[in-house]
Amino acid sequence: MVGGNEVSDATATAAEIARLAGVTRAAVSNWRRRRSDFPAPVGGTSASPLFSLAEVRQWLEGQREGREVSGEVRLWQALRGTYGEEMVRALAAVGEHLRGDAEELADQTAREAVDGLVADRMPTEVMDGLVARLLESTARAALDGASTLRLARAVRELAGETSGTVFDPACGIGSLLVAVGGGAVGGRLGQDTHVDATRVARVRASLAVTGAVPVQVVAGDSLRADAFPDLRADLVVCEPPTAVADWGREQLLVDPRWEAGVPSRGESELAWLQHCYHHTAPGGRAVVVLPASVAHRRSGRRIRAELVRRGCVAAVVALPPGLAASHALPLHLWLLSRPSNPGRATGAVRMVDLSANSPDGPWDPQPHQEVEVQLIDLLDNEVDLTPSRYVREPEPDYAVEYAKLREDLDTRLSRLRALLPELPPRGRAEALDDGVPVAVSDLLAAGLVSLDGDELISVSDQLDPDYVRGFASSAENVRRSTSSSGTFRADLQAARLPRMDVERQHRYGDAFRSLGAFEHELAELAKMGDRAARLARDGLTGGALDPPPACDGGNAEHQSMTNDGDAVVRREDRTL
Repeated sequence: MVGGNEVSDATATAAEIARLAGVTRAAVSNWRRRRSDFPAPVGGTSASPLFSLAEVRQWLEGQREGREVSGEVRLWQALRGTYGEEMVRALAAVGEHLRGDAEELADQTAREAVDGLVADRMPTEVMDGLVARLLESTARAALDGASTLRLARAVRELAGETSGTVFDPACGIGSLLVAVGGGAVGGRLGQDTHVDATRVARVRASLAVTGAVPVQVVAGDSLRADAFPDLRADLVVCEPPTAVADWGREQLLVDPRWEAGVPSRGESELAWLQHCYHHTAPGGRAVVVLPASVAHRRSGRRIRAELVRRGCVAAVVALPPGLAASHALPLHLWLLSRPSNPGRATGAVRMVDLSANSPDGPWDPQPHQEVEVQLIDLLDNEVDLTPSRYVREPEPDYAVEYAKLREDLDTRLSRLRALLPELPPRGRAEALDDGVPVAVSDLLAAGLVSLDGDELISVSDQLDPDYVRGFASSAENVRRSTSSSGTFRADLQAARLPRMDVERQHRYGDAFRSLGAFEHELAELAKMGDRAARLARDGLTGGALDPPPACDGGNAEHQSMTNDGDAVVRREDRTL
């Protein structure tokens, strides 16, 4: 259990306080401004302050807002109070308590909260809820890159089911290990360097299986100290650590796992890829999550070529952005297969490009999103296995789409003119009749507006919402939020709004709403114009479209003109 000093040092962000109390972030912002007894920040920055968790819990317990919270929130509060930032250890203790084989969960409040939750839900649901909270909190940084729930769902769909053994050599808290394989899995095994993470993975895997299905998850470095050297699994899944220079190359130069060659120091991902393939049984498969750069980096070309030549690579799937835990870059899934006998290796690699899909799926590729590429076509000087290099979008019907775009552009152009409001000039005498402006900080203190991130929201019928947003982003307020060095800092509290009655606010609000709609329509029009220009160029250069017929001056639309200052030069007058 965490010592007293560490507990007192536990901190929470405003977003975590909102989750603890079961309220919105705007409510927490209001508490900070309207409640003089709300705890002061103990760290962080002005934009993202940190608060003492113990002080926040004590304050919440004395407020009506903090009393009626859900069982999940009470459990999370109790765990944060007992374990501080060691929330992975906290989840392990909860899981072992749910499994009934440990007395680690010593906190009485936490035990009561857990027991209350399992009264009306399954233990796996309790653990899944805690894992989701963990992945959304700052405590996830201790996991050094845990698989997101979205990624786990994607891997589950693309890996398929098995009745054999599932193995994850870098399992973390077990998100991939538990997600894949289906209900008929014959065993789940894993390994990871993070001791408390392996405890969580072991519990989650144990709760997910039924009957006497074996579960074994151990702590250790899979590359340097393989805990399962003789294991050959039916399905291997893995999201290995990336860009690790010291992965043990010097100690492992003669290791039998490097069937395709010894990876360089900068290709730790290819070491993990071969490690997974080494543990794949004949007739089995491996699904490995890798950065997109592994498919084309020059330093890994030789090993990629050997893997392709041996028929190890069954497919490479490009996933959409938004599935990684620590960045927004796209990922690839490498699907490896070990043939039942060496003479039945595949002669092609299936390339699938799902990068344009939503991060929530679907994961079944459309016909135009996949293609079978023969091995000979991959074994060139680059051995680039990036799916987008081989998967091509279907050719559009240039004539139909271009004609439709022109019609849509005409419609949007007429709509655009109607959206731009007519704004008469304001008299000079009227320009001075607003009096002293009101500070947003005063409106926040009075509870008339609230802050939700970087957005100012009216919460009173005394203030028109669009009037508030429009003037808050005025040029004067932007200048007020810009330092002498030219750096912009979002400080809406320092903004000022002109004083005016509600009827006049509504007039300004209507104008700001029209301008907002105009800007949105203009952005859509720009996208359509870009699409029309690209479609026209591709159609002309590809032979699907013809240029307009020559005219004798009657139809200006079909005359080719170019502007050069004030001069207009027609095509007929140009010399080549």
